[in-house]
Amino acid sequence: MITVANAPVSYGVFDLARPELVPPPGGGELLDAVAAAGYDAVDLGPRGLFGTGRALADALAEHGLLLCGAWIDLPLTGGDAEFDAALARALPVLEDLALLASIQDGPPPRPTLADAGDESRRARPGGGPDLEADGRAWAALVEHVECVCALARGLGLEPTFHHHAATYVETPAEIDRLLRDTSVGLTLDSGHLLLAGGDPLEGFDRWRDRINHIHLKDVDASVLPRAGRGPDALRRLWEDRAFTALGDGDLDVAGLMDRIVAGGYDGYLVVEQDVVLLERGDAERAGADQVRNRETLRRWIP
Repeated sequence: MITVANAPVSYGVFDLARPELVPPPGGGELLDAVAAAGYDAVDLGPRGLFGTGRALADALAEHGLLLCGAWIDLPLTGGDAEFDAALARALPVLEDLALLASIQDGPPPRPTLADAGDESRRARPGGGPDLEADGRAWAALVEHVECVCALARGLGLEPTFHHHAATYVETPAEIDRLLRDTSVGLTLDSGHLLLAGGDPLEGFDRWRDRINHIHLKDVDASVLPRAGRGPDALRRLWEDRAFTALGDGDLDVAGLMDRIVAGGYDGYLVVEQDVVLLERGDAERAGADQVRNRETLRRWIP
């Protein structure tokens, strides 16, 4: 069964937000919008946005929403001390997920792991062979991924890994390397894969046995070369509206959805349309886009 979710990033709530320009919606407002748009679940977003512990569970139940997962990015190629400190900060998130997994009437949420990247990767979104982690850094990444997996599984959770722009798991080759060397499941993100030169339809077929979470994103790939290189490249990519409503970008939405449904995928399908709110009208447009995105998917998931 496919459960359709959305995420706070679709409404402008994430670490690239510009609250000095447009205040992002609060937790209650965001839950209202996600439920009213017809989604069955929501991603956690920043911890505390919807409350923590039992307060989080109550807020979700009040809106008739499941928790689909939580973003946990970590310095996976760094030293053990840096990684351990970041993992300690992430532990309360895992504990919230474990609580929801034990009480919600639906699929358990996925701890959605990702690499934090570094300045060299953030300066060149899209990746390339010359940017890949060397042997030492990759060995650290593998060790750290397995450490988080063991911790999550000890809490009764099954993790997933999100390949992401401007990190050390970005391109199809890096995804292959991750799946070869670790036991973690894969979040297929159609938008990030397109930006990294991949084909989401081919990727779904190629990694189907390891995909346990899906982020459905459409993307205007022409924004990537315009974003250029340098310390602000990643922000330019987002602020120039690389991510579009479903059907407005370069993703073959129908082709991918046909394969997902025919392939028997069972789990969360999270619609994400990352937006940075730069002017007042952006907030209204973000909400309208998420209603439209849900309606687009009713062809496959009523």
